[in-house]
This record gives sequence, C-alpha cells and structure tokens, in this order.
Amino acid sequence: MKCDAMKYCEMNCGASVLKRCEMVPDRSWFHLIFTATLVFCCALKSADATSDTSPDESRPNVLVILTDDQGWGDLSVHGNTNLSTPHLDSLAREGATIQSFYVCQVCAPTRAEFLTGRYYPRTGVSGVSVGQERLNADELTVADLFLESGYVTGAFGKWHNGTQAPYHPNNRGFAEFYGFTSGHWGHYFSPPLDHNGEMVRGKGFVVDDFTNHAIDFIRKHHEEPFFCYLPLNTPHSPMMVSDRFYRKFENVDLAMRHRDPEREDLAMTRAALAMVENIDWNVGRVLSLLEELDLEEETIVVFFSDNGPNSYRWNGGMKGRKGSIDEGGVRSPCFVRWSGHVPAGLHVDQIAGAVDLMPTLVELTGIKSMTERQLDGVSLAPWLTGQRDDVDDRILFSIKKNQVSVRQGDFRLDDQGRLFDVQRDPGQIKDLSGKRPDLTQKLTSLADQHRKAMSLEFAKYSDRPFTVGYSQSTLLPARDGVAHGAISRSSKAPNNSFFENWSDLTGAITWKIEVPQEGDFDAVLRYTCRQSDVGARMRLEVETIDAELADDSILDFSVQEWFDPPLYDKSKERVKDSHYFVKDFKPLPIGRISLPKGRSIVRLRALEMRGSELIDVHSIQFVRHNTR
Repeated sequence: MKCDAMKYCEMNCGASVLKRCEMVPDRSWFHLIFTATLVFCCALKSADATSDTSPDESRPNVLVILTDDQGWGDLSVHGNTNLSTPHLDSLAREGATIQSFYVCQVCAPTRAEFLTGRYYPRTGVSGVSVGQERLNADELTVADLFLESGYVTGAFGKWHNGTQAPYHPNNRGFAEFYGFTSGHWGHYFSPPLDHNGEMVRGKGFVVDDFTNHAIDFIRKHHEEPFFCYLPLNTPHSPMMVSDRFYRKFENVDLAMRHRDPEREDLAMTRAALAMVENIDWNVGRVLSLLEELDLEEETIVVFFSDNGPNSYRWNGGMKGRKGSIDEGGVRSPCFVRWSGHVPAGLHVDQIAGAVDLMPTLVELTGIKSMTERQLDGVSLAPWLTGQRDDVDDRILFSIKKNQVSVRQGDFRLDDQGRLFDVQRDPGQIKDLSGKRPDLTQKLTSLADQHRKAMSLEFAKYSDRPFTVGYSQSTLLPARDGVAHGAISRSSKAPNNSFFENWSDLTGAITWKIEVPQEGDFDAVLRYTCRQSDVGARMRLEVETIDAELADDSILDFSVQEWFDPPLYDKSKERVKDSHYFVKDFKPLPIGRISLPKGRSIVRLRALEMRGSELIDVHSIQFVRHNTR
C-alpha cells in the first residue's frame, strides 16, 4: 500500500526514486525524514518545467574513474620519476587539471561527497566500516539524476557506501553493478564478487576485471548516453599485484623518497607504484576504446583519488598521508577531459573538491537536476570551459571526528589552529598564525561552526541497524556482526573478515537488524568446519528489541558436513605480515525462520560441540519466503 509520499512520487518522479520510496516502510527509523525530503524534492522537480527528462543521445557520456589510496604524488605528470603514468598524464595534457582539489581523509566519506555533492556527515556516513559507511537512503545520488534523465548507468569496482538494500548500488541509481560493496577486499585474484546483488567469482586481477566489465558496458551502450563509474580499489592494500607490473619495481633503488625517508616502507612503496602503473594501463584501455568508438568528443572523463597515499612515500613534500586532514591527506589529483569543450592543458586554480563533481557534471551535461537540494558543492563548469579564470575566496572544510581543518586562498588552518601558506609551504612547517591573526581568527571561528554543525549530523546516525528484507535476498556478513566470548575476527579490519576461533559454548555472534515487514525467511549460513569438528549443534534465533523470543523465531540445526579449504594463495602479495586472509565458504541452508517487523537482534550460538572448535562464519543470508 502506497503512503502519501509514494503516491506523490509516482506522479512526479521517475522509476528509480519511486523504487527506493517503496523500500522505505511506514514507521521505519528514517521514514519521516525520507518522506518529507521526497515530497519536497518531487515538488521542486515537477515545478521545473524547463528541463526535459527524455533520453537525448546528443548529451555527452560521462566516465568517472576513482582510485583508492593513490596520492597526489603517485603520477609522473606531477613530477614523480619513480614511475610512468602516460595514460593518466594524457588526461592532464588533453584536458584540465584542477590544481587544488580536495577529498576526504578516507574512502567512504569521499565517495559520499562525490555521489551527493554534500559534506559527508550530512549523508549519514561517518566512517569506513561496521555500518558507518552507509549513505542515507533518502540521499539522491548523481547516478539517480543521470538514470532519471535517460542515461544508462553502471558501476564497476569498489562501492563502499552500503551493502544491504536500500544502500546497495543497484538501489542508488546504478542499473548495473559488478564489484564489491565493502571497504576493502582481502584478495585481488579471482575473488568472490557481487554482480547486481548475486555472489559470483571474479576472473583474474580485480582491476583488470573491473575494467573489462566497464569496457563491455561502454561497448554495449555506446549508441546511447551512458554514465560509467569505475571506482578502482588499488593501490589500497593488500599490496597484491601481478608479476607483469611488479617486476619493474622489485628491489629497485627509488630516486624519489618521502620527505622523512626513515618513515618510508620501501616494500610498500614499490608495490604501490606497480599497482598505479597497472591502473594507468587499464585507464589506457578505456581511453583507447573511446577513441575506437569515436566517442572522445562525446565523453566527459573525470579522474581523481579518494584520499592521500596509504603509506609514507613521495608526495610533493606535503604533510600528512591517508587518515590525516593535513594537505597531504586530502589533496588529490583531478583531471577533466572533454575534447572540444574543455581546453587542452588548462590549469584551474580555483579551490575545488569532491563535493563539486556532482553539480559540475549536472551542468556540463545539461541533465535535469534537483539542484535546489542543499549542496555544499558548486559547479566548476565555468572554469572548465574557460568562461572564468579567476580565483574566488572559496572555503573548503575537512573533518575527522571532532577535528577540522580549513582551506581558503593560499592558506590552510590545521586542526591545532595553526596557519600555513600551503602554496609555498606544502609541508606545513612555518606557522603564520602570529603574523596573520585576523585570518587565523576568522578561519578558527568558521572551523568551530563547522565542527558543531557536523557533530549534530554525526549524532543522528550513531545507532542504525542493518536492513533486512528491503530486497528479496539480504546478506549479513561478518563485517557487520559482533563477536561475543572467545570468537575473534580473521583480520584486524572488519571489512573483509570472517569469524574464527569459536572454541566454547559461551560464544555467540549477533547482528542488529531492522525489517520493514514481518515475514518468513529462508536462512543460509556460510561456514567452514574441520572434519574433526563435524556434528556441532547450533541455534539461530531472532529476538525483538522489546519482546521475548517466539517459537517461530528459533531455528536449531546441526553441521553435518565438513568443509575446510585452504586460504587463498598470497604469493602475489608484496608486503610481508599482511593481515588479510581469505578462503571459500560453504552455503548451508538451515531452514525457515520468522523475522518480525522492526528492530531485532539476530543471534547465532552453539548448543553442543563435537570437537575442539565449532565453525568459522562468513555470513548469514536471509531470502524472503513470504510476508504476513
């Protein structure tokens, strides 16, 4: 049954927005916010009679390439002689370079800002794991806007803004998705992946594989407007790369080093450089396809990275790396090529950031836009097309929990209240706060205001359960669970971990969930078990937050088949002592269970052991059988 907002949406909005509306149940934790926002946006949309939502093949295509943990300095065009990146360099030569372009200090926040044009705390994102990476269901993404304007949309690679519907990329404007939704992946050669919500096995090195799928997508849809998002997952760890690219860097004496050489891990640097050259090769393959299809003048190509480098290596002498809100942690390369429209070799000196890309692409393509929504980004189209060449007094904020730094003009105020001229002093060595007290006071006041405003946003989403039943099938991975007792994770980072070392009956694994409508679900456990431990009796139970267990919310089962595969081969991982461990898991259908509407705790526990340990756990999957 449609609520009032859904009825309004049906009359005034396109299919993807209505589909998302249908996923949001009455009285759910975000229903009131969502419906109010939806009605407001729909009203704005229906009032904009000057825009045309019909497909227009004359509109330019868009290709956005985002890399993961690649620093500003990891490019030969920026002066790094340790590596060669001719294809990425060509984007700078044939298009525009945004000289001072800023992202966030870690992955998921940058993706949220690109997708929405808004500072990430406004979007529900506050971190990179255990649910903090989820982009609020009521946020309209750049992909939503392109899809509603008649573009074919696809994303291939690392999503990192939510796994379960309605956070999955297929629910956020991307009709096609191939990749993984987590923050990082533990293995890069033929790993398990997600294809439109279904678990599949990749083919070959992941970045090559993602690029292959993007190439297939472009080739298939080259006669209609397309929006292709290629968020590659390297050089993020694990530092795993094929011999073809690593051979050049193995044991090489690097000419350019981090400004504090004693802090640099040379093995990490060599692997990162090899991975970047692999990225460059894959970017070259996509650019060659555009040339082959005669689409160079019909395609806007954007390239940027999501944060600073993931290790101490050469980065133009800037202070900070990934995780820092100093210059080196948040400055990213950014190139925009649109042959015949963006002047070749253009240098844009205007301060800009990931929040600007959505409004920029909207203006450049002329698509229908709900730009009346509160955006923090501005369109860079006038600078990119040569209509403007000035530099205004733009202010950009970077926030990490309660720490804020501010960039304006040539200056950065760091999170300690120190002022630096980062144009002349990128290493942030000489504090100018005493010489520029008025500017320091102004930026300090703005930083305090931003901190307070964003703290209110962070507080709104501090307790969000994981959504189950918003699509036919929902996966609850170990990443989103909580281990109790002696159970531990396979990795210090939750994102691609599994639960192991379950050695007694006191342990349990729990997930906090929310279900939009009560119903019966078929449950599937993905597990491994040693032969000596076969026969364990287990229980899956669902306890509502405010009520006791019911008979139909308890499911007892036993593990009767052993499955104990080896860990994936790590011989292509180039850094020792990696904490990434990946193996295959066996699906075990364990029966049908009732999930009540609202919030509940899903608990997996053991009733009887037959060996020295129980099972390792990858995930619980719920497949909706019916509703009641």
